[in-house]
Amino acid sequence: ITGTERLRWFAVSTVGPQSLAAGVVSSGWATAFNNPPEYGPTWEGFGKRYGMRLTGVSSGNAIEVGLGAAWGEDPRYFRAERQPIVGRLRHIVKMTFVAPARDGRLRPAYARYSALVGNNALSNAWRVKSQRSFDDTFIRCLAGVAGRMAGNAFAEFWPDVTRRLFRR
Repeated sequence: ITGTERLRWFAVSTVGPQSLAAGVVSSGWATAFNNPPEYGPTWEGFGKRYGMRLTGVSSGNAIEVGLGAAWGEDPRYFRAERQPIVGRLRHIVKMTFVAPARDGRLRPAYARYSALVGNNALSNAWRVKSQRSFDDTFIRCLAGVAGRMAGNAFAEFWPDVTRRLFRR
């Protein structure tokens, strides 16, 4: 991966359509359940939640792209489209936890792990008090893993869905 490709990954993963749409869904869900209650179940509360998510995504992606450059990890997801569906599902899960190294071999995605923990711990500096506990931080880290897996699934299958819908 080149430096330009890293910057592109950072931009698309931070403010690309998939990330922005995921922010609408997660912020809408949190607003519907008024979590955290300090923000309120209003459009203003939705905006605060959306902004909080965007700061977390931005800092997490910056950590992953920066450490990944230093450690030789490629953060991008590559599809396994020629495999049967079970193989593709396994690939989605596997690629949540590993990343290609400079030599092309897969290894634990240490930059991703650092980004998940680092961005969630860092965001405690500007989160409301009711969301700063160790338990809250741990749950956000788990949600980050689930979010990465969901993003991988979207990247894996969405091209197939659009091809079938639009007969390309």
